[in-house]
Amino acid sequence: DCLLSRGLGDVYKRQRLENKIVVVTGASTGIGQGSAKVLANEGAHVLALDISDKLDDTVKEINEAGGQATAYKVDISDEHQVEQFAEKAKDKYGRIDVIFNNAGVDHGAGRIHEYPVEVFDKIMAVDMRGTFLVTKFLLPLMMDHGGSIINTASFSGQAADLYRSGYNAAKGGVINFTKSIAIEYGRENIRANAIAPGTIETPLVDNLAGTSEDEAGKTFRENQKWVTPLGRLGTPDEVGKLVTFLASDDSSFITGETIRIDGGVMAYTWPGEMLSDDSWKNSTK
Repeated sequence: DCLLSRGLGDVYKRQRLENKIVVVTGASTGIGQGSAKVLANEGAHVLALDISDKLDDTVKEINEAGGQATAYKVDISDEHQVEQFAEKAKDKYGRIDVIFNNAGVDHGAGRIHEYPVEVFDKIMAVDMRGTFLVTKFLLPLMMDHGGSIINTASFSGQAADLYRSGYNAAKGGVINFTKSIAIEYGRENIRANAIAPGTIETPLVDNLAGTSEDEAGKTFRENQKWVTPLGRLGTPDEVGKLVTFLASDDSSFITGETIRIDGGVMAYTWPGEMLSDDSWKNSTK
């Protein structure tokens, strides 16, 4: 009964997350939306969390495509709201199999001595505190049967960006918090891993750098072609495939890791001849 005898179609149709209850935060747009679709396509029932009204569109699209998704309006930085959601999930589903802590915000706000305290606090509240709260209140729904927790960090949590100290600090915290989960809950067969995306085509990037339609955004994307060895930005569904791998039993012996998905940006120490040699342009058109 080898794979070839069954045909490649059967192999690709396997649903690695069939009947799994999967929580996705920040599910209305970007990486959260793209991942929710990929996870649902693998058979998961996605509990999609966000504060945006666009969340309903994500859930509707998944359900119309034959998947399963339910929308929950939750501010993950609010302890009371997260605790209430956990109680609802326990009553309705009895368990959680996968948590994808993805929701986050980012702002470029100047050098550290000029950086507004309220901006720092907002980023930490969502990116770091929100990840902690969702994990804290949903972990008990995993402890009897195990599960997988995936946290969205960033390559900005592994190296610094100009004028984004709050985001750098929050994502660096997420990386080490992920290791704490891994060592504290591994004996309950709960795995925890972080992903560290590079520059992905999302509304967050549009807000920071401009859209693909305006001049600032076009210049930014052109620059990314030489900054990124693969010569382009990533896509949300590419990140979703990594999330699905970490959510599934295919990654059953991986925990405490941070996996970059950045098109190779952090594979070099400096861009070297790429700064003066533009021959690379011929390979990215």
